[in-house]
Amino acid sequence: MFLNRFKPILLSLVALGLALGLGVQAAMAIAPADFSAQRPENRIVDEADVLSRSSRAELERRLEDFGAYRLDARLVTLRRLDYGFTLDGFGRDLIDQWTVDGDPSNPLLLLLIETQNKRAVVVADPTLKTQLPDSLLSSTGRTTMAIPLREGERFRQSSLDGLNRLSTVLNGGEDPGPPEDMVRPTIPTNIPTQEETQSSNATTWIIVLLVLGTIIPMATWWVFSR
Repeated sequence: MFLNRFKPILLSLVALGLALGLGVQAAMAIAPADFSAQRPENRIVDEADVLSRSSRAELERRLEDFGAYRLDARLVTLRRLDYGFTLDGFGRDLIDQWTVDGDPSNPLLLLLIETQNKRAVVVADPTLKTQLPDSLLSSTGRTTMAIPLREGERFRQSSLDGLNRLSTVLNGGEDPGPPEDMVRPTIPTNIPTQEETQSSNATTWIIVLLVLGTIIPMATWWVFSR
């Protein structure tokens, strides 16, 4: 009776909580239209608020260095994308948006990080394809930048690693490629390996057979001796 009396109130509270939760998620989602139509003054748009002041200052300097290659390099961090967007498509839409009134002689290079799914992409103005081919951009985002994100949410390191790889190529050097797989030390565990399990099972069967080989003859002798 007590629960039935307050059931409508409880249902209303649950519905309100769900609505508030969906509202917060919708507020956190972002689309290219949420950015200004012109290129921001700062080269870093830390929408996800994951970079410290010192990290932003350091990365701003590194991004400014790319001006020597006659391009405009920028970094954008996002918490989560609005429905229907991919990170790569988001970056391309942002380039289109910031190029309409921008200087075509200063093409854009964008490094984007999505913190919710720990993903990164690098997209560039089509005029930069000869300097920065699509294969290089794709590998830089998918491996060079993504590995530090997955292994500890190291957003600063992810950005620096991506910029270092791209600058090496722009300087005329050979692409260093993705980072080598980290060799992790084996952590001691009490869980037996497959070989140990198989060995243990074999030992158990031998013991069982020995016991049966002893008991069955004795039982047979006892039955027939009566």
